[in-house]
Amino acid sequence: MSFLQQARATVREDLDAAMLRDPAAETRADVALNSPGLHAIWSYRLAHRLWDRGPQWRPAARLLSTLTRAVTGVEIHPGARIGRRFFIDHGMGVVIGATAVVGDDVMLYHGVTLGGRSLARGTKRHPTLGDRVTVGTGARILGDIEIGDDVQIGANSVVVKPVPAGAVATGIPAVVRFPDHPAQDPYDALFAEPAIFI
Repeated sequence: MSFLQQARATVREDLDAAMLRDPAAETRADVALNSPGLHAIWSYRLAHRLWDRGPQWRPAARLLSTLTRAVTGVEIHPGARIGRRFFIDHGMGVVIGATAVVGDDVMLYHGVTLGGRSLARGTKRHPTLGDRVTVGTGARILGDIEIGDDVQIGANSVVVKPVPAGAVATGIPAVVRFPDHPAQDPYDALFAEPAIFI
């Protein structure tokens, strides 16, 4: 598959993810033109390709990420690793650090930080999120910790310890618990677990 074909397929996947997760999305064209979260993701994907090309391309990658932050309000370091069908709803204030790893089908709301807790250079300092993770508005996930698959992080929560797959984490500091119905759809779990919105 050529670079252009791969880019088109990725854009289609990202649009599909946005249409699936954003109830306000009316058309793919509307989302493509008006979603700062998508614009930030697409710019990140290009910046990440530049970053991976080697040290001589990294200043250009950083410049692109800085320009993207100025336009969208979303700061994604080009060194971060982000999976497929990633979606940021609203976008403003999202920060994703250099060594963060984000799985497939992850959704972040505005104001989320995937940040570090160490100033040590050359080490993994940011969190790793599994697949199908949803992170609520204003949540902070800090440090080199693992967030398992299918985890729900509540709005404004501060997570500094690992969260096992399928769990719900809410509060400051976050308290981890498991839904009453393990097979419950993650979106329905938001309504069954009101603290996720807090």
